[in-house]
Amino acid sequence: MPRRVLSGVVVSDKGDKTITVLVERRVMHPIYKKYIKRSKKYAAHDEKNTRKVGEKVEIIECAPISKRKRWTLVEGDTQIQSKTKKKEA
Repeated sequence: MPRRVLSGVVVSDKGDKTITVLVERRVMHPIYKKYIKRSKKYAAHDEKNTRKVGEKVEIIECAPISKRKRWTLVEGDTQIQSKTKKKEA
């Protein structure tokens, strides 16, 4: 099963090696049939503490790192491509 990749905005970088990422998505309302925004915050692992508040980032699912952290920061496109190539082979 492929790992999910989400993109969002960093809203907090106060933790050591941890960032909080706000991910917004658009869903259709079941009755009114209009699109509404839904958002959720994810705690992600940032090994080098490189990301700051306001930056757009991509995060990918990983094994649990702590109680709340189950996502890790994607460093460039190479990490996503290498994981998808492993699945194809």
